[in-house]
Amino acid sequence: MGATLRDGGVNFAMFSAHATRVLLCLFDEHGEETDQIPLPERTGNIHHIFVSGLTAGQRYGYRVEGPYAVAQGHRFNPQKLLIDPYTRALDGELVWDPALMGYEGANTAYDLHPDRRDSAAFVPKSVVTEPLPLADEPRPQVPWSETVIYEAHVKGLTKQHPSVADPGTYSGVADPAIRAHLRALGVTTIELLPIQGFIEDAHLADRGLPNYWGYQTLTFFAPERRYARANPLAEVRDMVRTLHADGFEVVLDVVYNHTCEGDWAGPTLMMRGLDNASYYRLGPDGRSYVNDSGTGNTLNTGHPAVQRLILDSLRFWVQHIGVDGFRFDLGPVLGRENGPFDPGAALFDIIRQDPVLTRCKLIAEPWDIGPGGYQLGAFPPPFAEWNDHFRDTTRRFWRGDAGQVRHLAGVIAGSAAQFDHSGRRATSSVNLITAHDGFTLADVVSYSRRHNEVNGEDNRDGHSENHSDNMGAEGRTDDPEIRAARDRRRRAMMATLLLAQGTPMLLAGDELGNSQGGNNNGYTLDSAAGWLDWDTTDADFLAFVGSVIAFRASNPVLRQRRFLHALKRTRDGQTDLIWFHPEGRQMTDADWQDNDLLLLCAEIRMAAETPAFADSDTALLLAFNAGPESSLILPPAPVGRWSLAFSTMGKSLPPGHGHVTLPGQSVTVFRLTSDTS
Repeated sequence: MGATLRDGGVNFAMFSAHATRVLLCLFDEHGEETDQIPLPERTGNIHHIFVSGLTAGQRYGYRVEGPYAVAQGHRFNPQKLLIDPYTRALDGELVWDPALMGYEGANTAYDLHPDRRDSAAFVPKSVVTEPLPLADEPRPQVPWSETVIYEAHVKGLTKQHPSVADPGTYSGVADPAIRAHLRALGVTTIELLPIQGFIEDAHLADRGLPNYWGYQTLTFFAPERRYARANPLAEVRDMVRTLHADGFEVVLDVVYNHTCEGDWAGPTLMMRGLDNASYYRLGPDGRSYVNDSGTGNTLNTGHPAVQRLILDSLRFWVQHIGVDGFRFDLGPVLGRENGPFDPGAALFDIIRQDPVLTRCKLIAEPWDIGPGGYQLGAFPPPFAEWNDHFRDTTRRFWRGDAGQVRHLAGVIAGSAAQFDHSGRRATSSVNLITAHDGFTLADVVSYSRRHNEVNGEDNRDGHSENHSDNMGAEGRTDDPEIRAARDRRRRAMMATLLLAQGTPMLLAGDELGNSQGGNNNGYTLDSAAGWLDWDTTDADFLAFVGSVIAFRASNPVLRQRRFLHALKRTRDGQTDLIWFHPEGRQMTDADWQDNDLLLLCAEIRMAAETPAFADSDTALLLAFNAGPESSLILPPAPVGRWSLAFSTMGKSLPPGHGHVTLPGQSVTVFRLTSDTS
């Protein structure tokens, strides 16, 4: 599929089940159309031709003839130049112009008729590229149990770093200064927001705002050019290779649920003109689009051609670019063949049996806006999933909300209620407190409401309930008591994330104390407001985060593959998980229903089902205190005694006779030692 360079020329192949004729259009370096060549061959629904004499660098596009019959879902319009879905490079920029629209007029009364203006002058041209060799360097292959994910934006991560040679670029991500930061922090896997080619939304362009996040995908193979100096393919490949050499995995955030063409009122750039009725899920009237993505259209992931496109794209990024995995935006769409989400959908089965993709990290965002769109825990193995229940529970517990202890216990133990089925591992829960979509960690403890006015939507966009708390002042403050309280809560929340069972994910910049000024929907913040501010780094908090990650790495009991279910271990007869009340006794049913309880303790060991080669005698006691300074009666130690191993307050605890005094808003960890002195 796509344009394949061969001896003596180029082979072109594209899919359309309903086209009556396909024209290959060739362009010169000035964007002038030089030839229109009908594709004479058809194998099934693949139209193809070999054109001799063409070389790498040739610019091209398609014009596709067929019925314009919206009631049947057909919107063919040969006046619209179409991008090859398989192109690996683009030349030129998309220019918003009425000629991009495939219909006549400007409202629903007019889309029954095709527009006759030629769009070629406003559409980027597909480009024939040299074949990319396979990415054959050694890969880090970090086990899930050792994985710490760092979600970052290519430009936002690097643009304001004072030592990065090429800030805002792919090479900037792999700059020695960035790699040194990631090494010191202790993360293993960098997850990049979309770098597949995308466009600026028309409604944002009209308001002079950028599409910063990149969730309006135009090309599934060609890397986004705005992050490249000259050659996007080569620079992305070099970025991945360099990160691999330093031991870091690279995961891409990918968007296979919709395209940038939007609903009927959007532009005709690619799939709408190639074969609208095959590529998109349409309403019963044939004219409207199913909108499970919230962006106007939804890809028809039950169609074989769409499935092939997605699989070919995934394999390309793994085999030729070298990436180590994917985070699937609005993942339930991938499992919607006929409407409802189905964990046994064909696309999932295809991915799960693929010998290339099963070696990758696969992460689903487990919600979309379609019927039954919230599917946390429903994805089949080997998928992991973003866990927003962890996010909301952690924020609410540390804010002091009533009745959160029982919910915190569930997420600390890996959210087994959601994930412990179908042979899934405890690492299936990708735990997060923050992500690109929402407040930064500093803003979670500094703002009680969103401040998105700069987005131009009258502060209506973004989450309305953030489970946040300004702790006494909205936004920045010089009050030392408020600042100290915010620091305690940030430390406690970060420790909760990194000490819980599951796979932790940090938002880039949280370790620095980065703020977005209370904006919880920064999709337009391609400016200093949305980029990481390295000059104001909170060095103490940065060192703290690194210390917690190191503590996690040195204690396998904190990052287990198996779920903890309070079972007795055959090795020593000890129970692998015990929940304790601050009074030193095991929690009762009444304790779990105590809405005023703000202190939770968990004694954990390696899971009872752990094989002998991975087992250990380590036992940890974790204490989470969301209330004021509190006394904790330490539970009886089966052998030895409990000794302080870690505290978010970074200091020794006041001694007591069988009890300790825990600081307010703190996390404390004790280790069982054989020392009885």
